Amino acid sequence: MIVNKYIPNMRVFQQDLLVSNGEAKTEKEEGTSFGQVLKSELQKVNDKQIVSDNTIEGYIKGEKDVHEVMVAGEEAKLSLELAIQIRNKLINVYEEFNRMQV
Repeated sequence: MIVNKYIPNMRVFQQDLLVSNGEAKTEKEEGTSFGQVLKSELQKVNDKQIVSDNTIEGYIKGEKDVHEVMVAGEEAKLSLELAIQIRNKLINVYEEFNRMQV
């Protein structure tokens, strides 16, 4: 009896995917640091701000529609608000760790 017809791709969990050109990757190569992830995500937020500015310029030149301007502006606004909320949560976690007694 088949309970669930969906069978996940188990290759994701296999160790042989970590092997590249016959030699295993080191821990530094296979993972990224927290700082790198944070930097790349902040770069994405910055890119959305730049796209929004370019869309506004395109609207002023008559190349873009008002709907495109509104969508790009809202995407930039929401991504910035999300980044601010994540920053606030990280600060709260840092303060909580400082209050912990070892």
